[in-house]
Parts: sequence; structure tokens; C-alpha cells
Amino acid sequence: MSSRRRDEAYALALCDEVVGEASIREARFDWLRGDLSEKTGLRVKLPVDAYWPRLQLVVEFWERQHDEAVAIFDKPDVLTVSKVPRRKQRRLYDLRRAEVIPQQGLHLVIIKLSDLACSARGKLLHDRDADMPVIATTLRPYLSIH
Repeated sequence: MSSRRRDEAYALALCDEVVGEASIREARFDWLRGDLSEKTGLRVKLPVDAYWPRLQLVVEFWERQHDEAVAIFDKPDVLTVSKVPRRKQRRLYDLRRAEVIPQQGLHLVIIKLSDLACSARGKLLHDRDADMPVIATTLRPYLSIH
């Protein structure tokens, strides 16, 4: 498992613990779709990182590539199905999630890597004692809604 996937799994596991139930990981909805592919004629369902149906809650865990250029993810000369570089497409899809998810009556919470305990080089430390209060404070308002 890549360090990025381990970081996401760690953060979402803390969220599951705070919520008190397991989320649906990589949930997809008919109403949240990517741009039309000229090649396939399809608009793929965009995944969300974690979804708790009972709470009507979606959590997105944003690693560095959501806020800054990261060479391994961003190849400016390669265009996506949206006919833009991957970095711009990611931003478009992040904005789409931010707009469409609340329109469907769901709550969207974004937890950034930088919200959690990181090294000076920006690597997630997986410091449960430091991170759990951050996650709990972030999710607490959504636990009492339902």
C-alpha cells in the first residue's frame, strides 16, 4: 500500500472511530459524475473517500496534491478526459464535490493532511494522540445532527 493510501486509511480509520461505525470507502453516487469521455461516451461516477449514510456525511481527505503541485500526480503535458491537465481536473472535481454533495442533502467535511500532525517535511506522523482530538472536533457537529 502506498504511503498516500496508508495516510488516507489512517485518517479515515480515526473518523470511523469518532463516528462509531465504519464508513463506506470510495462510495459512488449516480448524481456525482466526472466529465464526458469522448472515447467511451460515459461520465464515470466520482468516488468520495468516506460516506456514512446514517449521518448523511461525506469526508474527503486531502493530501498535498489537492493544494499544491506534486510532480508525480501532475503531468502538465498530459490532458485528461476534461481536456485539461490533471491538476486542473482535480480542482474542478473538488469544486464539483463541494457544490453537488450539499445539493443532495449531505454534509461534506474536508480534512487536510496539514490539519494533522506532520513532520517538518510535510509527512503525516500517524500520531494518534495528536490527531484524534482534531478529527473529533471536526466531526463532532455532524454527530449530533441525526
